[in-house]
Amino acid sequence: MAADMLVKLYELEANPEIIGRMTAEGVTIRRALVPELPAIAAWIEPRFGKGWVAEATAAIMRQPVTCWIAHEGDTLLGFACHDATMKGFFGPTGVDESARGRGIGHALLIRTLLDMRDQGYGYAIIGGAGPMGFYEKSVGAIAIPGSSPGIYKEMLPLAAPSGMAD
Repeated sequence: MAADMLVKLYELEANPEIIGRMTAEGVTIRRALVPELPAIAAWIEPRFGKGWVAEATAAIMRQPVTCWIAHEGDTLLGFACHDATMKGFFGPTGVDESARGRGIGHALLIRTLLDMRDQGYGYAIIGGAGPMGFYEKSVGAIAIPGSSPGIYKEMLPLAAPSGMAD
């Protein structure tokens, strides 16, 4: 598992260029709505797995909702969450493979981190940051020494329910 990363939120600014590009491409970035949970979960599971469904569910059930989505019309393209497994943590986040390279992940990252800042956080932790170079370049994130495997080290394995015994 990758190390956690730390991001200063108090210096983070909205980027009008990113917002303009998303708008020009017809991509909407917005807070998820609770009734969308089944559709979002069904979209996440085959792409990113059950663990991320559980975390996104926790984020969607919070008030205010801490899951942001990107969509083009009725087509979900990506999502990003915070305060899902631990307070102060950004993630999980993912963009459909077919929509990558359009800046959607970057737009979701910035929007979600700005939400954290607006809710009073000075810093965010990106838990088990996969693409560390992306986070370094996008928001100046730095690796936290000794943070791998982090909060997930004693997590039970994700397995399908075994069902009832005969």
